[in-house]
Amino acid sequence: MNEYDITVIGSGPGGYIAAIRAAQLGFKTAIVEKEENLGGICLNWGCIPTKSLLRASEVYRLIRRSEEFGIKVKDTSFDIQSIVKYSRNVVDKLSSGVEYLMKKNNIKVHQGFGKLAGNRTIKILNDKKEEEISSKHIILATGVRARNLPGIEVDGDLIWNAQHAMTPKKLPKSLLIIGSGAIGIEFASFYSTLGVDVTIIEVKDTILPLEDKDISNLAQEIFTKQGIKIYTSNSVKTFTKNKDSVQVQLSGGDNKEFDRVIVAVGVQANTENIGLENTKIKLSPSGFIETNEWYETSESSVYAIGDVAGPPCLAHKASHEAVICVEKIAGKNAHKLKKECIPNCTYSHPQVASVGLTEEQAIKSGYDIKVGKFHSNFNGKSIALSETEGLVKTIIDKKTGELLGSHMIGAEVTELISNFALAKQLEGTDFDIKSTIFPHPTISEMIHESVLAADGESLNS
Repeated sequence: MNEYDITVIGSGPGGYIAAIRAAQLGFKTAIVEKEENLGGICLNWGCIPTKSLLRASEVYRLIRRSEEFGIKVKDTSFDIQSIVKYSRNVVDKLSSGVEYLMKKNNIKVHQGFGKLAGNRTIKILNDKKEEEISSKHIILATGVRARNLPGIEVDGDLIWNAQHAMTPKKLPKSLLIIGSGAIGIEFASFYSTLGVDVTIIEVKDTILPLEDKDISNLAQEIFTKQGIKIYTSNSVKTFTKNKDSVQVQLSGGDNKEFDRVIVAVGVQANTENIGLENTKIKLSPSGFIETNEWYETSESSVYAIGDVAGPPCLAHKASHEAVICVEKIAGKNAHKLKKECIPNCTYSHPQVASVGLTEEQAIKSGYDIKVGKFHSNFNGKSIALSETEGLVKTIIDKKTGELLGSHMIGAEVTELISNFALAKQLEGTDFDIKSTIFPHPTISEMIHESVLAADGESLNS
């Protein structure tokens, strides 16, 4: 039987980072992965392929707008299969990169389905054989999968999940997206840009319900202007499959027919059949593995990181937890994760990003706040890019100057949000941001202006 110091089950952005850090710290390390390609859902069927698709649609959108910039392009067209191929090529390149990193760091990869067998033993099942390995420490990084809606069964034909939506054989003429979180909104943006008639329904009263309401409301206004139909405070009342379409009656009374439907209503943890019954591991009421602040479960020497250990279900959070978990095992001076410093990003057009408390959350938490807002149409770089629909909103503790939260919509805000994340991590104040020199002309100047605006000192609006 092979014996290891640390074995990771799952090779997503939590799993493979945990394995690499363990190897760097001198542990004999293995990783167990049931899929042929390493990298998990994020790399193969999530973060990376969707961003590749959105990049292709962005290029198409800019070409169609080219006359705004004095450039004439004739006969613009696209081929959906070529777009999908581009996306899959990006995935293949990065998956090969993870494989290379495993070899570089002398990490043994066991292909198969990993299951806890008790007594620090893992059973690995695959088509060819069944084997057992033992490990002093076991890290569960099994991730999540798309949640289904009762009565709306994903079939890959009329009803799609995210994976089906990434690899369409042809574009539907009309598309219903159930759910308006990051996944639903990104697919809405992609398909709408390529000319599909897109409708979103959301059970909450705003789209992007986890975002600050000013951002959600502006996003809805912009997406509606782009031609996306949005029904908030709505759900599916009746659902009927036809030969090549779906008839949907909404709870608000509308009755509509769609060529295809994407279900994007959240995720559930992959905890089935991984041997939890052979351990003392406990699950939360929502089905995630319970851990302490160092990702230790109730079973000695078994840990859980990433999406399977609970929300927010984000790749960068999983990778960060991986490092903390392994460094704690190694006895190093590991730092605790600050959840309030985890940024959220949605890669639609326009992009949406945030970190920290919303205005509503800050007020409910008892803070006396000041709020600064700066709009893209006052920013020189945004005007030069012809991307003038956007907003940076900053929430500050009036008493201490502490940065409580920041919320953005507009061009490249998924790149800008790291500035605020770093400021929060360093416990920066409004004075620190006001004192920082931002280069001109950049979109990042909106960060400076939004903080100035909290005191009525904005210089460019």
